[in-house]
Amino acid sequence: MLEIIDLTQKLDKDQYEQQLDLYQTQVRLLGYHLYHQQRPCVIVFEGWDAAGKGGAINRLTARLDARGFVVHPIAAPRGDDAEKHYLWRFWRRLPDRGNIAIFDRSWYGRVMVERVEGFARPEEWQRAYQEIRDFEAQLVDFGTIILKFWLHISKDEQLRRFEDRQSRPNKAWKLTDEDWRNRDKWAEYEQAVEDMLIKTTTAQAPWTIVAANDKYFERVQVLHTVVETLSAAMHIDMSSDAALRVPSHAAPASVPAWAIKEAQRLGIRVPDESI
Repeated sequence: MLEIIDLTQKLDKDQYEQQLDLYQTQVRLLGYHLYHQQRPCVIVFEGWDAAGKGGAINRLTARLDARGFVVHPIAAPRGDDAEKHYLWRFWRRLPDRGNIAIFDRSWYGRVMVERVEGFARPEEWQRAYQEIRDFEAQLVDFGTIILKFWLHISKDEQLRRFEDRQSRPNKAWKLTDEDWRNRDKWAEYEQAVEDMLIKTTTAQAPWTIVAANDKYFERVQVLHTVVETLSAAMHIDMSSDAALRVPSHAAPASVPAWAIKEAQRLGIRVPDESI
């Protein structure tokens, strides 16, 4: 599957900046519609080390209302999380209605790093494909919109980015010994990724494989997919004037008669429109 992805796709800077501006504006508007419709949204980012997950997330959230999303960077489980079922910590991080939860790595570690590194027994990671499908199906049944991205780069491009990070003090912190060890197991990880994509893509929660050798193309492709998915799920035509209007908030509840009388008894002024 991965070998058919065209990693030569790219955008020049002018194309990138023009499309970035358009899609970031649309994503911001869709964030308001998401709140108005009270739909939770989960966005998962997986990909090779140095594939650009952080950069894609930064561009995705650049114009979103900060009150409407949270980014969860996921590392190895610790403390209570390590003592419970691997999905426990993700249940606890799911978004409220109308909000977005973005996962920088996710529950898919069970069938990738835990599989390859031997942290999960074969029967555990093999069982996890069905567990994950069931988990996501429950979210969808609740009304959650799920997007899942695999950011794909070539092995040569990864090496170039590793060496670039290593040579730049302001980026060297991003590169760890674990990154190099993972690279040595590229073939094992590639097989795990192929199995993951095949066994956990569903009609309601499909994977989007993004050609990420070119960062401009990658970021725009992620934004474009988010716009297309959210607008389709919420039945919003982004080309219409209605889509460009921020949804109004629900009207405030009227003040009941007993509360008005109590306020008057206490000498609290009650606005005329509340009576």
